[in-house]
Amino acid sequence: PLFILVTTARSLVGDREAGNLEYMLSFPVSLAAWFWGKFLGRLVLVVSPVLAALTAAVLFGAVKGHGIPWQHVSLYALLVCALAICFLGFGFLLSGISKSTEVALGLSLLVWLALLAFLDLLLLSVLIKTQVHPDLVVAIALANPLQSFRTASMILFDPQLILLGPASYVILDNFGVQGYVVWAIAYPTALGIVLAGLGYWRFSRKDLV
Repeated sequence: PLFILVTTARSLVGDREAGNLEYMLSFPVSLAAWFWGKFLGRLVLVVSPVLAALTAAVLFGAVKGHGIPWQHVSLYALLVCALAICFLGFGFLLSGISKSTEVALGLSLLVWLALLAFLDLLLLSVLIKTQVHPDLVVAIALANPLQSFRTASMILFDPQLILLGPASYVILDNFGVQGYVVWAIAYPTALGIVLAGLGYWRFSRKDLV
């Protein structure tokens, strides 16, 4: 995710600074087609190596005669795609609002550190220790796409979420195993598309050249 965020955050503003945007828009291509084409192209570029690795692992397991957990493989592939879409959305939004590549890189690192902070179980424990309502702490964790991905990855192999401790009761009582996996796929995907849309809206209203 950090690689996606950093490289994407400098893409739009980098093209504008290098003069590539002016050259591209001299062709009969709309700004929307260029923007979303760039988004889809980066998504394919990011997801392809991961899907290729999963495919290679499945083929290797099949050759060795092992049983293939197709449901787990499929769900994990969807989780990876959802997380990629989410961080591409973050990157395009940051690139759309930034005035220079330096600002875009700085903002991307701040976003990454903020997401990591709310991923840290120690921080969540401190919030609980300070008598913050546990449901609020869990809501903060669920709103973090990194934590959603991490928990969904765990739930595929540990349906009772024993590793999460007491927080697992809140998650399982409110979502259930299947419900949470659906949430972990749908939420980052929707968030990424919304963020990318906001990035396009902001970018289209700036001086493009």
